[in-house]
Amino acid sequence: MKTDSIFYRLFQTFPSAFFELINLQASEANAYNFASVELKQTAFRIDGVFLPIADTSSQPIYFVEVQFQKDNEFYARLFSEIFLYL
Repeated sequence: MKTDSIFYRLFQTFPSAFFELINLQASEANAYNFASVELKQTAFRIDGVFLPIADTSSQPIYFVEVQFQKDNEFYARLFSEIFLYL
């Protein structure tokens, strides 16, 4: 999240804010680690990823991408990044 360092610091310091934004309990943050992930092979960078701490398949992975301007390729790029990550 190099270009969006404010949001990286926000979610790193207050991970519960993300879960409140998506209308979940703030306590959900206790089950996740937040990190910025770079996919080096293709030079895609995901702004942030909330990964479950416990090795359980019942909790989803949350991908964070901050966008301040119109980008017609946003969803294509986001899903490309997600599919490469998975």
